[in-house]
Amino acid sequence: MLVMKPLLTPSILAANFANLEADIKAAEKGGADYFHLDIMDGHFVPNISFGPWVAKIMKTITDVPLDAHLMITNPREYIPRFLDAGVELIYPHIEASYDVYRTVQMIKDHGGRAGITLNPATHVSLVEGVLDLIESVLVMSVCPGFGGQEFIPSTMKKVTDLRTLLDEQKPSVRIAVDGGVTLENIRDLRKAGADFFIAGSAVFRAPDIEQRVRDLKKEMQ
Repeated sequence: MLVMKPLLTPSILAANFANLEADIKAAEKGGADYFHLDIMDGHFVPNISFGPWVAKIMKTITDVPLDAHLMITNPREYIPRFLDAGVELIYPHIEASYDVYRTVQMIKDHGGRAGITLNPATHVSLVEGVLDLIESVLVMSVCPGFGGQEFIPSTMKKVTDLRTLLDEQKPSVRIAVDGGVTLENIRDLRKAGADFFIAGSAVFRAPDIEQRVRDLKKEMQ
């Protein structure tokens, strides 16, 4: 098994947008490896968040790289816009496109780094068709669309199953986990095989954002 340095990416969906710069700077000071943008269109998921303009604002605040989770029905329409706005790594949903390979290839063709997202009920074997193009698989550990949900326990086995598949076929692909990631479960997720952790409420609703990032990073080691 290829062991990679674990990464933490706070999700700004849970940040205070009236005080966004201060929240971002606190997380950055704590050691955030990425910042995560949850993009929702009100169609693929029952909520609306924000668009590429937020990525542009983020790039004026921080040099920490950005990744974007596209919970949208037409990802190919927006991939170039998010890359142009400064996002480096993009996760479309495997369930959102009739031609997943073409969607992921589009990210690469525009100079981005590609991932793919699996909903809680989607089987891990579906990633096999795009393993030659992606750097990370994002496992949803809640039903996508809203922040602050509780972690789905069966995700732990899903991470283990996915790690086994990747170790056999492409060990360099990371496993990201998004939804209900906390101080209490991040160590177990790391043991299961995850190495890219997305945390929203656990970071930005903590009394001390900087210290919470440090604590999460310590636990995930």
